[in-house]
Amino acid sequence: MAVPSVVTIQPQYGMLASTASRNLWQTGLMDCCTDCSVCCCGLFCFLCLTCEVAGDMNECCLCGSSVAMRTLYRTRYNISGSICSDYCITLWCPVCSVCQIKRDINRRRELGIF
Repeated sequence: MAVPSVVTIQPQYGMLASTASRNLWQTGLMDCCTDCSVCCCGLFCFLCLTCEVAGDMNECCLCGSSVAMRTLYRTRYNISGSICSDYCITLWCPVCSVCQIKRDINRRRELGIF
């Protein structure tokens, strides 16, 4: 006689717990101290950093600080947010926006998910 199996963990719809961290920004918008070189580059050579971000994403250098670039990056990695939040962040703090994207790229490279 077969013993019935007991389900102790219900299957979850969506992503696994190990990939849940992939759907968040790796650093906060104002976490400049986590990577001072990126922060300094953003403050003193903003255009260089925007071109670097665009190059990392295989896009045109002129698009590095745009709302479209932030939205593209966020949707590519399924990071929560909206176009409205991307617009507001890019409008009111473009340096912080580009620095956050670059820090995120660097962290995802270290994790092997970029």
